[in-house]
This record gives sequence, structure tokens and C-alpha cells, in this order.
Amino acid sequence: MKGSNTSSTIVPFEKGLKIAGLQKNSAVDFPGCLSAVVFFAGCNYRCYYCHNRHIIDSPPLLDTGAVLEFLEKRAGLLDGVTLSGGEATLQGGLYSFARGLKAMGYRVKVDSNGSRPDTLRALLADGLADFVAVDYKAPLHMYDGICGSGAMGGAGVRESLYMLEGSGVEYEARVTVIPQITERKLAEMAESLPRLRRFVLQLYRPVNEEGELRAVDAGAGGAAAGRPYTPAELRALALAIRYAQPNVTVRA
Repeated sequence: MKGSNTSSTIVPFEKGLKIAGLQKNSAVDFPGCLSAVVFFAGCNYRCYYCHNRHIIDSPPLLDTGAVLEFLEKRAGLLDGVTLSGGEATLQGGLYSFARGLKAMGYRVKVDSNGSRPDTLRALLADGLADFVAVDYKAPLHMYDGICGSGAMGGAGVRESLYMLEGSGVEYEARVTVIPQITERKLAEMAESLPRLRRFVLQLYRPVNEEGELRAVDAGAGGAAAGRPYTPAELRALALAIRYAQPNVTVRA
């Protein structure tokens, strides 16, 4: 969300929806769609590897009206809008915002940590989400250590994924394979769920305290090395868990 595509219209933090950023076009965030990406401030998790940690606490916000005006002008040119964060489902006005996007003719994708299945269920029930991506962080017993006490042991995550698997909506479970996730722990995660339609392994890219990418030493990755897995190692991990999640893919 950093760079020339991010709006600079600023309003006080407490006003309206808490929109912290706008990427005006993306070909990679919403599968099959050219989309804008709206980044909401705030999150109940504190993942050390988050690339958007600078928008979690009290960032400057964008004017919601200006964001909607931009999206109205781009309707018909963009296919969809991705609602990301932070954690989008913490936004009290998310339902009405998604409804407004659908009225403009957009397809809507929601990126979520899965901690609020009731919010996702409400969006799905009224046809306000066309695609949902849930970040599946770790085995549940590791959630608080990786994501902070606000993660509450990964409460809601499996419920969200079970719900999505039983729906007709497109979705994916995404696992960012950090060094702490060994092959055995990844297998534990894969086995704890039904066979999902989309189970995606993502490459972990280390960031600094501001959420900016930082360089790492070359070499084998994983918990023992404390370094990121390589794309080849990620593909090997995918093969290793295919017995539990046959639709696993790698995004590296």
C-alpha cells in the first residue's frame, strides 16, 4: 500500500470507517480480478511478521467519502475491491460498506484472520462477499505465542474455515510458512481441517519493526536455521502435506 498508488487525504482517526490506505489497482490480491485494495486500521492480532503493522494502532486515516468517490469513478474499470487490513472484520461499518460496493457493481473480497466467523457469516448470508481469504497462522496451541494474547488461541479460525467450506463462496486458507512452522506442525494444521478447496502456502518474507522488507542470509530455512524457507523448500512442504490437503498450492 506504500508508494504512488496510496491516497494522502487525511481525516482524524476517530471519524467514520477506519481506512488507513488505498491501493488503487492490483492484479494479484483478488484471484481473477483487477481490484482496488482498501486497508482498514486496527487488528486484534500482533503477528511479528505482519507487513502492515504500521496501520494497526493509530495511523492517519483516509477520508471515507474520498475513497468511495474514487471507487465510484472506477466502477466498470475495476472488477472488484479487496477489503484488507489490519483486520477488516473489526470494522463496525463493514457490512454497509460492502453493500455499497456491491451496489456499484463490484465483486468483493474479504481478507481476514478468521477470528470473527459471525461477521463473515453475515456477509455471506446477504451475498456481500464473493471471495474470502482466511490467514491460518499456526497450530492453535501456537497462536498466542505468534499472534499475541488477542488471538485467544486462534478462536474462530477453524469455525470460519468450516463455514466457508460448506458455502458456495470462493475462498482460500492461507498459511504464511514462518520458520517456526516445521513440516510436522504444518501437517498438524493440514490434518485439523477438512479437505479444503484452496489451501495455499505462502513464502514468509521477514520485515523490520515498521513492516518493511529486510534482507536475509542465503541458505536453508526452517525452525532450526531461523531463516525463511526457500521456494523449493515450500514446494517440498506442499508435497509432504498433500495427503491431508490435496488442493494445496504454493504462492512464492
